[in-house]
Amino acid sequence: MISGLPASVLLGLLLSIPTMAGAAGAAPSRFFIVGDGWVHIRNAKTGQEAKVTLFTADGLLNEEGFNRIDKVFGFPTGEKGEHISPRLICMLDHFSDLVAPGKVINLDSGYRSPEYNVTIRNTGGNVARTSQHMDGMAIDFNIDGVDGKSLWTIIKNEECCGVGYYGGTDIHLDSARPRFWEAATSKVRTGESDYNQRIYLSTDYDRYRSGEMVRLSLSAISDFSFGINRTVTLTSDTSGTGTTVQITTGNAADCVMITNRKASRFIYIDLPETLPAGKYRVKMDFCNSPFTQMPVETLSNEIELSDRPVGKNSPPSPLPKRLH
Repeated sequence: MISGLPASVLLGLLLSIPTMAGAAGAAPSRFFIVGDGWVHIRNAKTGQEAKVTLFTADGLLNEEGFNRIDKVFGFPTGEKGEHISPRLICMLDHFSDLVAPGKVINLDSGYRSPEYNVTIRNTGGNVARTSQHMDGMAIDFNIDGVDGKSLWTIIKNEECCGVGYYGGTDIHLDSARPRFWEAATSKVRTGESDYNQRIYLSTDYDRYRSGEMVRLSLSAISDFSFGINRTVTLTSDTSGTGTTVQITTGNAADCVMITNRKASRFIYIDLPETLPAGKYRVKMDFCNSPFTQMPVETLSNEIELSDRPVGKNSPPSPLPKRLH
């Protein structure tokens, strides 16, 4: 039960609640899933909190707001050169609005450094070796008065993201590939993610205009020092055709080596000016793989190329500098 209503009732209600992306007359949001654009997050351990808007009046990401969110998550913004995943925060905004609009989101686990993640594992913690928390793409949270299992069910049925439930009020939410699990099916310590077998490719936004720059990021990496082919393919879900583009970062080699976490987070391509509007995924091939078990390729989340303005302004946020 959530707020006195059975989960089955809430599942019907959620279909009738518009997101910012679907508001009548509004330009499409940069993200497929977003709520009212406000979040209130409190770190249950440190007491730090952020009650902020996610976007400015011009439709840009609210940099100051995300800086405050980063602090609540314990995310080292300056060191990383990025924020906690805006896609994750927009999803958090959406789902919290559905079940408990206006209530505080209690953060139990936000960013984890790779070193801290290892420490938790070595002391018996039920955490994944390639946890999305290490890349600022995950949160473990609860909301007062909201049943964890019911909220997990609602998010699971959206098939949008990663969502886990281990009992009690807390759930895990991440902005990586859609999947769900409970304690008995989590596959932690099974070796499933070893040898980069669960490596995940994501884009910085969900919607773009032709000619824009796209930042690609890899996560769920178990081992570094592998390569990515400089040529990637934009694959259309509708036509099955592919348009090739070149990665614009790294050295001039055809196989761009990914030797550390920062290199895995800042990979850039430019969308062709002539690319038709539609839905695409980015297909990336690997090279110089250190393991035979590593996949030969990976597909990104779905993106949409819009022939309409995206957000109130395009682009919606200052693009990060290319890192070489």
